[in-house]
Amino acid sequence: MEFDLENPLTNSNHLCPPPSPNSTSLFLLESDHMPSHHYIQSLKAGAFPTSVRRNAIASISLFCCRFGPFLPYLAVNYLDRFLSSQGIPQPKTWVVRLVACSCVSLAAKMTKTEFSLIDFQGDGGFIFDAQTIERMEYLILGALKWRMRSITPFSFISFFVSFFNLKDPPLRQALKARAVELILKAQMDTRLMELRPSIIAASALLSASHQLLPLQFPCFRKAISSCSYVNKENMLQCCNWMQEMEKEGEQSESVDEIMASSSNTPVNVLDQHFSCWESEIAADATKTDMKRRRINDYPDNHSVHFSQLQHC
Repeated sequence: MEFDLENPLTNSNHLCPPPSPNSTSLFLLESDHMPSHHYIQSLKAGAFPTSVRRNAIASISLFCCRFGPFLPYLAVNYLDRFLSSQGIPQPKTWVVRLVACSCVSLAAKMTKTEFSLIDFQGDGGFIFDAQTIERMEYLILGALKWRMRSITPFSFISFFVSFFNLKDPPLRQALKARAVELILKAQMDTRLMELRPSIIAASALLSASHQLLPLQFPCFRKAISSCSYVNKENMLQCCNWMQEMEKEGEQSESVDEIMASSSNTPVNVLDQHFSCWESEIAADATKTDMKRRRINDYPDNHSVHFSQLQHC
């Protein structure tokens, strides 16, 4: 059965019991699908090289432009959880790309997305064969303890929307759609990584309601704050960060428009993470004459660990 980000525990095994009517299971299990606190603090303090995460996310974005926003979101979730558990001792470019490619491959398999390895190779000068990607996939699966049905903010949207008591289906759908946009953008902000997925979902819906239904916002805030699973202080802080994120995004778009008018070169690869799905992308857009080289020195041992890559 296809994995649904909004219903992650559907058709799951005995280790993940089906959600109860009040979604208790989701709230109890959500922390198991988050990066470690140490990893998040290391990113903020600069102890863990943020460039590794940014480069990996940039690669995921390029690999996924044809597949919609939810596939790369799931892949980045796998990436953060893997890096927080395993790390990369020597973050060489080809290793980072291999990890990114493998996360995308796993996400595509989970969501039953049809793909070929060529779709996920990008234009980075490297081609990985199926066996190499499969070995890295098993390393990622082990690091994530095979918890691939990630509980994300999308898993809580329907639960919190029910607090709003909206009778108009189109309005309800518009609110959810705007919240989804905010959640997608929030994944790039390291400040929000330490917050539980449920808090991010509640904050995204509140922020969306503030934009679309400002007169009803106080009632919505009171309704969600009454939920026993919600930390009100964290939720309001998250809402403030999302507002700041929106303002920064508007300023960035203005700068991008100015630069784009004088140059055809993309300003920021990560910006394409949100914009590339809005326009049609030709099937051969990523076919270039760039020279590629096959990775032949990847370890042959099926029990692959990053400690074996330290001297590569």
